[in-house]
Amino acid sequence: MNAAALAYLGDAVFELCAREMLIAQGLPAHKAHRRAKDIVSATAQASMYHRIYPKLTPDEQTIMRRGRNLNPMNRARNAETSDYRHATGIEALFGYLYDSGNSTRIKEIFNLCTSEDI
Repeated sequence: MNAAALAYLGDAVFELCAREMLIAQGLPAHKAHRRAKDIVSATAQASMYHRIYPKLTPDEQTIMRRGRNLNPMNRARNAETSDYRHATGIEALFGYLYDSGNSTRIKEIFNLCTSEDI
């Protein structure tokens, strides 16, 4: 699958992970929605990119770089272009892991992304 398709798929996977985490925390739907928007924003995902990159396997790093290096099809509206590109790298990784059927690794990386300890 090409990097753009992986990022498209990964966007949905990442959003689902965020929603599952927030509902598991017991947040009501309206508060979970507001918090999810913060987690899945390009700015937040770009920060996650830089924090988790060193902790990934070489193959995972390659997928993230492929996603990051995509030429954007549309202009970033609420983020810097560099943040948007790094967020696309995260999404490509999640799409790749989903396509590979690696749900355990999806959860591990999502936990790394949302961990305050990094």
